[in-house]
Amino acid sequence: MKNKKPDYSHLSSGQPIGIFDSGVGGLTVAKEIKRLLPHEDLIYFGDTKHLPYGEKSREAIIEYSTKITNFLLEQNCKAIVIACNTATANALNEVMESVAGRVPVIDVINPVAEKVSYEIHNNVGVIATKATVNSGLYKKSIRKHNKWIKVDELATPLLVPAIEEGFKNHPITHAIIYNYLSNSKLKNIETLILGCTHYPLLIDEIKQYYGNRVRVIDSPNIVANHLKIILDKYSLLNENNPKPNYHFYLSDLTKNFEKISKKFFGKTIDLELKVL
Repeated sequence: MKNKKPDYSHLSSGQPIGIFDSGVGGLTVAKEIKRLLPHEDLIYFGDTKHLPYGEKSREAIIEYSTKITNFLLEQNCKAIVIACNTATANALNEVMESVAGRVPVIDVINPVAEKVSYEIHNNVGVIATKATVNSGLYKKSIRKHNKWIKVDELATPLLVPAIEEGFKNHPITHAIIYNYLSNSKLKNIETLILGCTHYPLLIDEIKQYYGNRVRVIDSPNIVANHLKIILDKYSLLNENNPKPNYHFYLSDLTKNFEKISKKFFGKTIDLELKVL
């Protein structure tokens, strides 16, 4: 039996896009969405109270993700972007069940895996949180499209706390990056997927480590493009909104989130504490 085609006729282009992550990482995706879709209203939920998700149990990640999804649906969002690899790897099916076909759901793993699998990549490395690596979803997703690609995944749990604490361009992160990327698991890779939306905040330092030897995949750009294709397909693109609104909800207000969100979205953004 063929999958029934989604019916989004009850949605309108003027509704906002909902985005969520455990903290500042999803801002890398939100920033790309803002750049690619400059007329869209965005509602972002950063679950800073519970970060890092990568160290949590699958049950806890499912609970956080479904609660946030339901909150974004209550805010009248026309699409949900799971801007968190750990939430995608552990709670995508549960989020889809929670949404029940009411709005499109875009995750951060499958669009990237599909793009990588159809390009010229032989040995692919993935760095991600423990929970994402333990799920094996990147390897499964890539090899579903191309079984010949070799995929090596490495858990890099210290990177998210370092980023959330604001240690960008810092000797601490340089040491952590060197320690992880010199791991023998990543020895022969030609391509590296940053399997956590926090990691693009360190992309310059990661590229510096490799020089031109390894291609580093820009996941936020791929996800934003995929979102644009989906919205366009269902006539949900907002192209007549000269002053888009960006609203940020946080489960715990943090200085680092405020700093990065203002850098990406300007100083007049709304930051609101919301405990679910």
